[in-house]
Amino acid sequence: MASQLSLNEEFGAEAQLLVEAGARAVSGGKRLRGRFALAGWRAVAEHDVPSTSSLTPPAEVVSAAASLEIFHAAALVHDDVIDNSDTRRGQPAAHRALEAQHRAAAWAGDAEAFGRFGAILLGDLLLAWSDDLFEEGLHSVPLERARATRDQYSKMRREVTLGQFLDVAEESAFRAAPAHTHASRALRVASLKSARYSVLQPLCIGAALADADAEQMNALSAFGHPLGMAFQLRDDVLGVFGDERSTGKPSGDDLREGKRTVLIAYAQEGLDPHMSRLFNELVGDPTLDLEQIAALQRTIVDSGALERVEELIAQYALEAERSLNGARLGNSAVGDLRDLARAATVRTA
Repeated sequence: MASQLSLNEEFGAEAQLLVEAGARAVSGGKRLRGRFALAGWRAVAEHDVPSTSSLTPPAEVVSAAASLEIFHAAALVHDDVIDNSDTRRGQPAAHRALEAQHRAAAWAGDAEAFGRFGAILLGDLLLAWSDDLFEEGLHSVPLERARATRDQYSKMRREVTLGQFLDVAEESAFRAAPAHTHASRALRVASLKSARYSVLQPLCIGAALADADAEQMNALSAFGHPLGMAFQLRDDVLGVFGDERSTGKPSGDDLREGKRTVLIAYAQEGLDPHMSRLFNELVGDPTLDLEQIAALQRTIVDSGALERVEELIAQYALEAERSLNGARLGNSAVGDLRDLARAATVRTA
């Protein structure tokens, strides 16, 4: 980020404001997508390598992993605008920080609109940085391997964008969809928005850089998708029940935002029609107070929805674990994948 700050100095203090916001956006976080990209590369690169050997990722793999983290920062900036979130990782969300800077500078116009518009452009800038770093890393990669890696990266970008839109659409479209389809529709969103984007595609990007064959790519995909589903379902649980000190977002924030997750769909299935109507009236109300949040949390637990989601997380995690048995992947790397699986599904943040 230091290079970006120096490169854009000539454009003045206002331009630096956006660049500095970009530097803040990429700080912190679990670095999960970058770690899965490195793990995908190792899983293939270490196959047929003596177990006592340890490979160091080449520059193109490190660049790809870093570019995924910058891409994720862009997605989070846009996501916070869409969700009208005030915080991210315990700090003001990018649009709120820009809004505060507008007010502090006593600039003319609507500070809130400035923050929102600035954050949209900040997300676009981060996407450009991500592309630049990704392509820079591919300069020395053989043509066919570079093409395969770009294909995986492009697929990730397309699918997560569709998933984000479906997530937004579902907050309205669920009313027109039969109640018995709500859970399957929520799982469709989880697959596109998170499972493929957060785990499967980063693994495949790393594997493509290691010149994975079809069998190895299939094994990593069979591991990555169910693990990604378990990861997103854990995120859904934390979005309703998580501790703000751990998650960096207010407890029950997903209830205020009206996220139509599997957890919410299961809760509705466990309620009688009258309670279901009351539940729907409250979910998505941005003014919910702590007492109302607590009441909704109790309703979700009493409906059996939380237990069902925990069982589904365990099923997906087991499916991911079993997919690695007998795979033509490096033994040490497979151990690391299993560690990452536990870290992704058994967490509090």
